[in-house]
Amino acid sequence: MKKYLRDYIPLFLVAGLIILLDQYTKFIVRENLALQETWVPWPWLAPYARIVHWYNTGVAFGMFQDGNLIFSILAFIVSIAILVVYPRIPREEKVIRITTMMMLAGAVGNLIDRLTVGHVTDFISIGSFAVFNVADMSITVGVAILILTVWLQERRERRKAGEALPAASVEGEEKLP
Repeated sequence: MKKYLRDYIPLFLVAGLIILLDQYTKFIVRENLALQETWVPWPWLAPYARIVHWYNTGVAFGMFQDGNLIFSILAFIVSIAILVVYPRIPREEKVIRITTMMMLAGAVGNLIDRLTVGHVTDFISIGSFAVFNVADMSITVGVAILILTVWLQERRERRKAGEALPAASVEGEEKLP
């Protein structure tokens, strides 16, 4: 039991903090801005960044609209899968553990919206990029760091394997001086 607590406490703390930040920021936007209303604290910032109350029934970048039910089910399945897999990730793999926390937080944050509001509240608008939220950032950054980490690990392992090959001799080959 202590082993599971040691595994799950960091997961629930980090994911919980991200979920709280996500839900709090969405609440502030829903309470203070009408749908599609924009707020820019400084006019010079308007072309680059602004807060706009938007909603999304699809996934990232507004793809697959009106898929709220299927994406709710998918977020639930992904969250359960992360809870099952997380304790199996070695504690030494801190980056992978943190990215997993971020992905869980993002999935749950958007799932809460889908179940309580009927859609995901988006509000961060940068340039002409799609409008997004804290949960979306958590998922995106988590996945990007995870992919980069796995790629770098595989590169290191291939390099080590490549360095080990010349030292080994293949049966039947002559060793050159």
